[in-house]
Amino acid sequence: MSIFYKKIERHNPQNPTAPKKWYAVLKTIGQVKEKEVAKMIAEETTINRKEVEMALDLFPKVLIRELLNSKSVQLGDWGSFHLTCNSKGADTREGITAASIKGLNIRFVPGQELNDALNNASFAAFESTGE
Repeated sequence: MSIFYKKIERHNPQNPTAPKKWYAVLKTIGQVKEKEVAKMIAEETTINRKEVEMALDLFPKVLIRELLNSKSVQLGDWGSFHLTCNSKGADTREGITAASIKGLNIRFVPGQELNDALNNASFAAFESTGE
């Protein structure tokens, strides 16, 4: 297994006159849909594919409900989800109200198992196919 990357030349947006530099940019080569994930999980367990699909289908509902109840959701050593927000600043503590919140962001913090897997990842250059 390898993570593919492309080589992209870019300019510095903070200094447009600076010489361009080359950067590695990850290349996604496909997408695995929920039904395929369910099939793969079913093949690794004694649970049938439909039961896995039902569990995967319910996960977003449970995740959203718990996040909107100010909870984080931890999935074992895999990692956890929590909310952060963007807000306007105020000069005083009293100046911060719910109206100060301008947007919510969902964050995933990988756990040790996922971090270990990422730290041991291997990479391969993706040769352009004319994109």
